[in-house]
Amino acid sequence: MSVVQLSPDQSKDDAILERKQRSLFEESLLRLIRNKVAVGSIIFIAILTFLAFASPYLPFIQDPIKQDLMLNNAVPKPMLRLMPEGAENYATISDKFPLGADHLGRDLLARTIHGARISLSVAFVASTVSLLIGTVYGLVSGFAGGKVDNIMMRIVDFLYGFPFLIVIILMQAFFKAQARQETGGIWATMTKVNNSMGGMFFMFIAIGLIGWIGMARIARGQVLSLKKKEFIEAARSIGAKDSRILQRHLLPNILGPLIVAETMAIPGYIFTESFLSFIGLGVDPPTPSWGIMLSEAVQSIRSYPNQILVPAVLLSITTLAFNFFGDGLRDAFDPKEKR
Repeated sequence: MSVVQLSPDQSKDDAILERKQRSLFEESLLRLIRNKVAVGSIIFIAILTFLAFASPYLPFIQDPIKQDLMLNNAVPKPMLRLMPEGAENYATISDKFPLGADHLGRDLLARTIHGARISLSVAFVASTVSLLIGTVYGLVSGFAGGKVDNIMMRIVDFLYGFPFLIVIILMQAFFKAQARQETGGIWATMTKVNNSMGGMFFMFIAIGLIGWIGMARIARGQVLSLKKKEFIEAARSIGAKDSRILQRHLLPNILGPLIVAETMAIPGYIFTESFLSFIGLGVDPPTPSWGIMLSEAVQSIRSYPNQILVPAVLLSITTLAFNFFGDGLRDAFDPKEKR
């Protein structure tokens, strides 16, 4: 609890009144700001997001697709200490690329920064779709109750019976098989959009169609715990319609925990995208992705470990940052938290 400094002409009652005027959101925001790890994670995510989406306009970020075959597997001098003993005898030493080049002479730094755009796009879009669909589905199911709730939850239970990752792999394989065929209509339009986005559109669909299931169950549980509260009964007693109760009373009260839960699910979306790209079912080459970079670097992990360390380290730090940010949000918006 913060200490309120009293001015000479301010009574203790005035100070208590000033302290009580702070809203619950302001208290939660202050707790979040006091969490140094969470604030550091927010700063890192903000910087990474800026670099990822502004990289085409930054002069120090090279073209991630441009090849220099004369400098394939190039290693800058400062990174020789990470290489195996005797690497200077077979590796191409060049400081043209700050973190080295891959087997096709493409800048590792540029590809890693552009790969962050893919991972962050998938994470933000998938989490947004999951939050929207899951919130609406769980809100309707929990508020309706009875047979409607029973049927809707049995559908969710049925979908829970399928392994999340296996379903996404099968969907991606199906989408890519359809894209290779000469089809017309909606498939032709979807394939064109997917190609223009470097293969991300089908991934958005695959992850978005499955990721909302857990969010729906959380939203339903929150609604069930609130719909019998006194403020809901008071709204009914003055003649409020169900749509108004949903929009003005239930939704604002359940949205905080749902956002916290979705933030903590973002690392899972990032790992899913990287894994799909690693096995060849993610974005389409030559679009840079952390998963594709890891898959290509595995072939030369003993000779050029820097090629796998660069994307792997950034992938690990990014997922940790989202985890710390989610933990900070959970602690800040926990009503039982006192300090």
